[in-house]
Amino acid sequence: MKNIKYYIGLFLALALVSTSCQEDDAVIGDIITPTNVTISAEIVGVDADNPFGDGSGFVNFTATADNEITYQFDFGDGKEAVAPTGEIQHRFTVTGTNTYTVVVNAVGTGGVMSSTSMNVEVFSSFSDLEAVEMMAGKTIGGTKTWYWASNLATHVGLGPYEDDYGSGEFAWPAWWNSIQPWDEEKSCMYTNEFVFTRLEEGLTFEQTVGPAFVPGTYAGVIGVDGDTCHDESVATTMFGLKNVSFFPSSSKAALEGSYNDAPYRGTSFEISDGGFMGWYAGASSYDIISVTDDQLYVRYVEAGNVNVWYQLFTSTKPTEGESVFESEYNTLAWSDEFDTAGAPDAASWTYDLGAGGWGNGEIQSYTSDASNVIVEDGMLKITAIKDGTNYTSTRLKSIDLYEFKYGRVEVSAKLPGAQGTWPAIWMLGANYPEVGWPTCGEIDIMEQTGWDKGTSLGTFHWFDTGTSGNASYGETLSIENASSEFHLYGLEWTPEKLTVLLDNVAVVSMGNNADLPFFDKEFFLILNIAMGGTLGGDIDPAFTQDTMEIDYVRVYQ
Repeated sequence: MKNIKYYIGLFLALALVSTSCQEDDAVIGDIITPTNVTISAEIVGVDADNPFGDGSGFVNFTATADNEITYQFDFGDGKEAVAPTGEIQHRFTVTGTNTYTVVVNAVGTGGVMSSTSMNVEVFSSFSDLEAVEMMAGKTIGGTKTWYWASNLATHVGLGPYEDDYGSGEFAWPAWWNSIQPWDEEKSCMYTNEFVFTRLEEGLTFEQTVGPAFVPGTYAGVIGVDGDTCHDESVATTMFGLKNVSFFPSSSKAALEGSYNDAPYRGTSFEISDGGFMGWYAGASSYDIISVTDDQLYVRYVEAGNVNVWYQLFTSTKPTEGESVFESEYNTLAWSDEFDTAGAPDAASWTYDLGAGGWGNGEIQSYTSDASNVIVEDGMLKITAIKDGTNYTSTRLKSIDLYEFKYGRVEVSAKLPGAQGTWPAIWMLGANYPEVGWPTCGEIDIMEQTGWDKGTSLGTFHWFDTGTSGNASYGETLSIENASSEFHLYGLEWTPEKLTVLLDNVAVVSMGNNADLPFFDKEFFLILNIAMGGTLGGDIDPAFTQDTMEIDYVRVYQ
């Protein structure tokens, strides 16, 4: 229908031009500059108790002028709009009470403009701290980099804008939902990197690696080839530091839709100054469908309010050719999110204490002192410290407090980087006090040597009756930025198989059977940093202290 109207309009315009030419030469009308430009604002919800509004951030603007054709608004928060009638509602989304300089241009014939401005002070109360923490981390100044979840099916999908066709189809990619991992057409965008940084209030956003993918549905609007990538000469707002503001979702999908039998989060965010997450389609706002520490699923409405894109991002950079491990266990059975500051939760953790080498020639003494172990900033922090010629650290364990058999373990951690530190995330059989090691069995989800901080070790230990001693099987996997970024260290433990995982990629797998302690015994969790010893090696003479930070420990069954 739009094309038909366009052709009719073009035909009438040509007809008018033809008629004018038959009578006289065309005459351009007078160019008249608009005058008497005014602007007024009504902040929604203002009363004696709320002088800057009700917290919704909505403001109704009215502009007037003589000899105008239309009005252009610049709201002072990085957003602009056109309002032919001079009346428009705008939502300011930065949390708190903020002052904005709003400029209105009255546009006259020939494009000449006159302008005026005003300041408005507006209160916005909406916040979603959990979403902020998921997207950028729990600490002020923290950053998190996101990537296309290109190793997952339907990391991009297409659906309608408003209608649900009686079946809720607006709430998921109903029209096009069959994209597979590592789609060849989209491969040009899989290099994208999106960095969110947490501030005292809200976030900043920066796309640090291009290009931009322009879908065919939008390419014709800007006159470029579609379903391919373009650089910043086309996507001119791709790069640069931008602000992120949050506000309540208002779309029909967000209010009525669901994903994986759960409602949408109800939170939207907008990237200022035309920013977008790799998919260039003339818009900067996103409904959050769901967000976790390592997955961000959003709904993105293309300019024109016709097409809607469903997009999945991950905070773990996928490696081409790798597919994500599919777990058998998806019900959260136990966790510690480390949200309560102070000592670790005594209902979940106890300590190994003292010195003695711990069977591996280690030289630290384990303590429960706050200098060695504390929960702060939403993290568990275990710190190894040099004290004169001695070293102290902490070893936490869940023995007699939480023990389990079979499931998926996930630990989000950032490791120490100093030479000589030996961090470990591991498990022992709950019968360890009765039968000792290695009969109880040991599962090393993550160990890192003191001399190689670019490798993660996954190992299984048990008692071998043939040799009457320790038997072990393990493998290694390379890891980047283990000391500067959080990674996901995991275990999938079934009656048939054990698999140690790093960022959902298998490090080592081993079959399970009734002859092994992993078959029918419960295990408990251990978190620690050792110094020196078998895998710690030589300690840096300049060492003073280093920390392992753990965002969460979760067990699914």
